[in-house]
Amino acid sequence: MNKRSVRGDMLRRALAQEAARIMSEHGIDDYGFAKRKAAERLGVTDQAILPRNTEIEEALAEHQRLFEADTHDEGLAGMRRTALEAMRVLEPFEPRLVGPVLAGTATPHAEISLHVFADTPESVAFRLMDNGIPHRIVERRVKVQRDESAQLPAIRFVAGSHEIDATVFPRDGIRQAPMSPVDGRPMRRASAAEVAALLDGDAAGFSRA
Repeated sequence: MNKRSVRGDMLRRALAQEAARIMSEHGIDDYGFAKRKAAERLGVTDQAILPRNTEIEEALAEHQRLFEADTHDEGLAGMRRTALEAMRVLEPFEPRLVGPVLAGTATPHAEISLHVFADTPESVAFRLMDNGIPHRIVERRVKVQRDESAQLPAIRFVAGSHEIDATVFPRDGIRQAPMSPVDGRPMRRASAAEVAALLDGDAAGFSRA
């Protein structure tokens, strides 16, 4: 490997680490924004050197292990508990947890992202109203195929101290997950039972500490 490629690899890793630090310390979940800020701070203008989102996600997980181990694990478990409570309220709509809270890379200010499946967003809203939960309906753009995006309704509400963002898919949308903004593959989704199992694992980890 020549010196130029070695330097490029080192700079790419430094950019990934800086982007991860920005995301962690400022509660940012936009990989593109963090990447651009990191490049600006390190004075990098060569787009070819910018790290992939997957590299930033790996650097974020490493940053959290090295600098935030105790607080991160406890905070993540709290967010997963909140997610599970919200999922139980939305149980008729087969909720699935997605995003950083599921991946384990959520920062303290991250929102909890859910996918729910219903004939209309109003049916989800009525469920929240029946439970006395204030909410608002917004829109989310999701990539349903590699070259195809769709505008979908989403319902935002607060559970505990966390924002919940529940994107409403058609009933048959449970069959195929949209593309992940991190790696471009179908997003990983977790049912309430799977989130509960994650929490059991979190508790076991705390008891061994």
